[in-house]
Formats: sequence, C-alpha cells, structure tokens
Amino acid sequence: MEAPEPGAGSSAVAELADASRSGDRRATARLLSLVERGGDPADEVASAAHAHVGGAHVVGITGAPGSGKSTITNSLTTLLAEAGRRPAVLAVDPSSPLTGGAILGDRVRMSGASEAGVFIRSMATRGHAGGLALAVPGAVRVLDAAGFDPVVVETVGVGQVEVDVTDAADTTVVVVAPGWGDAVQANKAGLLEVADLFVVNKADRPGATDARRDLDLMLDLSTVATRPGSGRPSITMTTATEGDGIGELAAAVAGHLDLLCQGGELDRRREKRRIAEVRAHLEHLLAGAADEALATEGLLPVQASESPMMAARRLARKLLG
Repeated sequence: MEAPEPGAGSSAVAELADASRSGDRRATARLLSLVERGGDPADEVASAAHAHVGGAHVVGITGAPGSGKSTITNSLTTLLAEAGRRPAVLAVDPSSPLTGGAILGDRVRMSGASEAGVFIRSMATRGHAGGLALAVPGAVRVLDAAGFDPVVVETVGVGQVEVDVTDAADTTVVVVAPGWGDAVQANKAGLLEVADLFVVNKADRPGATDARRDLDLMLDLSTVATRPGSGRPSITMTTATEGDGIGELAAAVAGHLDLLCQGGELDRRREKRRIAEVRAHLEHLLAGAADEALATEGLLPVQASESPMMAARRLARKLLG
C-alpha cells in the first residue's frame, strides 16, 4: 500500500489505520510520518485513531543529557519484549535552533531493543518550547491504536521549562547519574514536580550512593512527594549497560500503573493530557493566524504613535473579532 499524500483523503488514511491495527509496521510508520507533517493528513490520522486509543501505558523517560536515558530505555523495552509485551519507543531528539535538523540517532543506541522487535521511532523537537514536539501526542495516539503497550516517550532532558513530558505520559521516570549536581538546583529545574519514579543510573560508579541520598533528602523535605496518584516516588538503582536493576525498574513502572488505576488518577491524568493537547494545538493555530496577519499589508502594526503592546492588542481584536 502506498502512503497517502497530504490531501489524499480520509479513505487512504483509514486503510493505513486498519493495516496498522493489524500489525503492519510499515503502515504505522507512514501514519507517524503524516502526523509529523501536520496539516489535514495529521487531522485525518487523529480521527482514524481516536476510537482505538486508551489501552497503552504511556511512560515518559527523561533526565539530564548523559544520564543514560537511551540505555535504560533500550534495556527496559528489550526486557518487556522478551516477556511477550509489545513495547514501542518514541525518542524525541533536540532540533537545531538554526537549521531545525536533529541527529535522530536513537536506533544506534537502542540496537538491542530493535533486535528484540521493539518498534522505535525518532522525532525531532522542532524547537517546541517544552522539549517535546507538537506532534508527540499524535504519534503516541498512533502507537496506542496500533496495539503497542507500553509506549515509552524518551525526551531530550529536564530543564527549567523542559517538563512537558508530564503532559504526554501516564508515568514519568526521571533518570539521574552520579555527580548529577546540586540538589537545590535540581529541585528548581522541576525534577520533583515531574517525577513519579526516580532512577539512579550508573550505580556501579563512585557517587551513586550520594546521589540516592540527595534524592531521598529532597523527597523528605518536599511536599510534592505525596502528590495525588503517586505517593512518594520510589528510587531504583540501575547499571543499564549491564542490565542490573532493570527488572526492578519494570516492576516499579507496573506498580505505579496499578496505583494510578486504584484511585481513578489514571483517568484524571489522561483528561489533563487531552486538555494540554488541545491547548497546544490552539496555541499553534493562533500563532499561525498571527503570523499571517502580520504578513498581510494593512494589518502591520507600524504606527509610530502606538507601543508594541497596543499594536498587539489592536491586532488581537481584529483576529478574534
């Protein structure tokens, strides 16, 4: 089956969606390409997948560069695949702020998972403010509808604004490594606010015990340690290159899902995700309308007598009626 081109119509997308749900990985890959492309084809993919989602546990894995996120993802999904699960990985790479390009090298770092049959897809952030591509929720929906479970979203890292993984995942795993830095700075970066589970990776290196102690201290002193649906985040020690601790991590992820289901928190988180996705698309549409208006002669705010804020308000009134 040939992948439909933009504007090809919903029937071609529906055929791809049916093939994807039947296990056709090429069809799944083509649907993901349409999601990344955006526009009407992406909307058609969303409509085709909407009635078939909700079965996948979406796990976000994030952390500082070099902490071993990809190695952990590789080991975890390989373990799950060997146990008979159908995991998929959506690996989000940073985009160049100048060219928009990305390395997209996750298949190299996850060769073991690929050999085990894990579906792996790389996606560029395309400069999205939170470190996650605007298309990520749509891509997760495609993988969910295709029957993959869990869907693991590996993000570019954690920073002051790079905590949007919580808007894409049911369970968020934050990875740290020995020498991860001052606990207060990590707290400022939002680690405690996004983490459902912590992993101290490279546990065979000096300083691993200190990193765990710092995390325990942060959690003991923080009120977010008992945020709804999570309880106190657990801490797992791993050496992902050797596979040590990966079984314990898999058990912690499964245990967190059970906890979410017991109190109805899973439904609340997914509703929050849907609202966040609507907001992201709304912001994107409004930004496009603003760009179009600014480029249209007669609407340019070039009056020397008004401030940029007043010009923006005048333009907003014209856009919003």
